[in-house]
Amino acid sequence: MNCIENLHKSYLRAKNNVSKKQFYKNKVDTIKLTFDAKFNDINEDDLIESEILRQIDKSINNSIGTFHEQILGGIKGFEVGNLSGFDIKANDDTLFADIKNKHNTMNSSSAEALFQKLARYADDYKKAKCYWVQILAKGSFNEHWKGEINGKEYSHSRVFKISGDQFYSLLSGQDDALFQLYKALPEAIKDYLKSVEKVDNIEESSALEEITSETEKSKRSILDQITFENYSYYLGFDKL
Repeated sequence: MNCIENLHKSYLRAKNNVSKKQFYKNKVDTIKLTFDAKFNDINEDDLIESEILRQIDKSINNSIGTFHEQILGGIKGFEVGNLSGFDIKANDDTLFADIKNKHNTMNSSSAEALFQKLARYADDYKKAKCYWVQILAKGSFNEHWKGEINGKEYSHSRVFKISGDQFYSLLSGQDDALFQLYKALPEAIKDYLKSVEKVDNIEESSALEEITSETEKSKRSILDQITFENYSYYLGFDKL
């Protein structure tokens, strides 16, 4: 229930008033938005609203990974890393794990850095097995992680890659632990929501309204306004 509460708070924070400043934080890809508008026949208002929702969704995806870490770290004998370089460890230092929510969230450089990190833990703690955990994997597995990454051969006798179902099983001692979690979640979420007051104070995202008010002064289209505000320092873009 604590893990559900933490995730709920992340949802509320993510949805609560995405301002223009937050919307611009990671630079908006207005070239992609131009293709989206034309190829998908979407008007600019709807386009920006969907981009805001995409940014909110990206933020929430990160929080889902944290949810799994907190659930797994709550199993007796294990703990959450809390930015210590690992996500989960055994209290007796016989296991270290790095958790990725999806199997495809790393490029080759990230994969190489992760292997090297896990191998260092394995070298420093001679009894430790070290895992790259893929919560949503393309199969069910628990196997040595070895192979070529960035043109170099990597293998270690105590470095593994493991799917989410197998890792939940490993830590809990119950084969279908992840399935049990999946089945329990709807009821647990319902019980949690009954226990909290309805949140009425979520502010509507103000980003589109802020941008629209600027277009009234500048006479630019919404997309041109976003492009100008993000890239006016690029050659020629100050002419928008």
